[in-house]
Amino acid sequence: MKYRSILASIAMMMLAIGCFSQSGAVNKANAAPILGVWRCQMEGLPAVTLTVTDEGGSLTGAVLFYLHRRDPGQPVTAAPGVPEPLFNPTFGGKTLTFRVSHRRAHPPGSLGDPPVTFQLTLDANGNAALINENERDPNAPAFLFTRTDY
Repeated sequence: MKYRSILASIAMMMLAIGCFSQSGAVNKANAAPILGVWRCQMEGLPAVTLTVTDEGGSLTGAVLFYLHRRDPGQPVTAAPGVPEPLFNPTFGGKTLTFRVSHRRAHPPGSLGDPPVTFQLTLDANGNAALINENERDPNAPAFLFTRTDY
């Protein structure tokens, strides 16, 4: 009887571990190249800040886009927008794919917009390029990112 109870407990633990590992859990060693704070600059000013973590064993994070203003006769300025959480981030070893809400991007016209899909692809030098999947243009320059650890 005692052994049945132990076997049942082990079976329950194995089932729980199996369910957890299939529910978006991330292997820290595999995710290590993408974890951290990624920054992109344009004209010497911040353009995008992307933070990727593995809180609670799953990939999470947020992205912050900056608005660049070019007023006549004035230097370019950058103002931060509202940080947006990453939806469904997945990392396949070289590319982080995630979605971001677009509702607050250009209100009121964007209030009904669906989320936007992005891909952050790592290069051989440890940098990355961000592409907006909804506006894929082969002639458009990619946003180039460098990573800083937390």
